[in-house]
Amino acid sequence: MQSRLIQGQNFYAKPFLKWVGGKGQLLKEIDQRLPKIVKDDELECYFEPFVGAGSVFFHLKNNYKISKSIISDINPELILTYKAIQKDYKKVIKELKPLKKEYNDYKTAEERKNCYLEKRKLFNENLKEINYDEVGELEFRRAAQMIFINKTCFNGMFRVNKEGKFNVPAGRYENPSIYKEDNLYEVHKVLNDNVIIKTQDFLEIEPYVTNKSFIYLDPPYRPLNQTSNFTQYYKDNFGDLDQIRLSEFIQRLSKKHIPMLLSNSNSKNEDNKSYFKKLYKNQKIEYVKARRNINANAKKRKAIDELIIKNY
Repeated sequence: MQSRLIQGQNFYAKPFLKWVGGKGQLLKEIDQRLPKIVKDDELECYFEPFVGAGSVFFHLKNNYKISKSIISDINPELILTYKAIQKDYKKVIKELKPLKKEYNDYKTAEERKNCYLEKRKLFNENLKEINYDEVGELEFRRAAQMIFINKTCFNGMFRVNKEGKFNVPAGRYENPSIYKEDNLYEVHKVLNDNVIIKTQDFLEIEPYVTNKSFIYLDPPYRPLNQTSNFTQYYKDNFGDLDQIRLSEFIQRLSKKHIPMLLSNSNSKNEDNKSYFKKLYKNQKIEYVKARRNINANAKKRKAIDELIIKNY
């Protein structure tokens, strides 16, 4: 997909993390469904309250004129990493370089696995030392560790136990591209273009949206069935009560004619009927194909239906 030329803007940022359910492969589908306010470069504020790896956020910043953005997530580790790159990406890179070198210098899969487990243990041991409100030297190191374990764990998953400790197993990589310095510079530029970054629940954006806003929502997906529950995202699972909260939020803002676009799974109830068709009966629902790589068995990874739901 070619970037649009926007006078005075030259962003080429790409996601710097891997993320379960990332929207990189659906950008063309999403772009085709963007509201007129975005296409006409009339958007005053973009909101993305489940930012994850930020595929859609970076795509919009690269290709459209956006005066202001508010990106957020309930995951404090994720948001801290964004804030650290926003503040000083060079300090993040300084902490990342030795991690990357050590990992890639190992010759065997067992050595790389042990390296990952050692860094994961250190990440968990330092949990209580981190200030998630202010970015200092410890937090730059924390952001680098977050990027490192994200790029070397299994499939870029982020999962923690009830104590908040990261517990994803090691991935099987020989020479992963843990970071690209030029991309972190581009990300830094984007994040300093009137972007506010917050750790918060999606409902907290409600008082600030106007009819000159656009909201993209990519919540943790509802499982397709009882055997595919990989949505455990942070310490608290995003369950059906949260899906209902989200649908009610969309209904409220739809009455104010605020454009919103939502992604989710084509989840079924026990009677094999669509869960979201009833929940979003007043919105437009479209089906698109996506390939998800969460399954440990590569032979079982196949294109599946996902939903794009919009209120315009």
